[in-house]
Amino acid sequence: MNSQFDERTGNLLTAVHFAAFKHRDQRRKDQALSPYINHPLEVARLLWEVGSVREEATLIAAILHDTIEDTDTTPDDIRQTFGEDVLGLVLEVTDDKSLPKARRKQLQIETAPHLSLRAKLIKLADKISNVYDLLHSPPRRWSLERKQRYLLWTEQVVTGLRGVNPALEHRYDELLQEGKHCLQLDKEVQ
Repeated sequence: MNSQFDERTGNLLTAVHFAAFKHRDQRRKDQALSPYINHPLEVARLLWEVGSVREEATLIAAILHDTIEDTDTTPDDIRQTFGEDVLGLVLEVTDDKSLPKARRKQLQIETAPHLSLRAKLIKLADKISNVYDLLHSPPRRWSLERKQRYLLWTEQVVTGLRGVNPALEHRYDELLQEGKHCLQLDKEVQ
């Protein structure tokens, strides 16, 4: 048995358990009200399967990326369980919920180019997951216009993330084109 492999697997399982517990009462906004934990697991899966990311701290931070922002998790909780490196990545991709939503969205556009490489990977996989859900299992009460605005906003954020992983960027671009078509954004204005 490879003890390093066992330790890495154990660390990832600890992160899955931690995130599942923290997000246990949360649901996505889709029609099925899917368990929220599906989202961070999908972000980590995208990094692994599409982006070929194998770096442990990045995968763990992907699983934990919404815990500080959306649960009662404190930075110290993550530091104590997963260390300073994982905490730093989670903090890089965490929005400040004390700010108005419009400001948080603008800050994502402004800060995207300045994130670390690993934080950019997490943010890119997060946007891929969110756009996929927008197209295939959209929030229940979102109008067509709101979906269009969200898709175009992700395009602005992803512009600042480019150059980190061609496979992830290609997957995003495929979804973006699908979204522009489905949400009627590919029509030329006459």
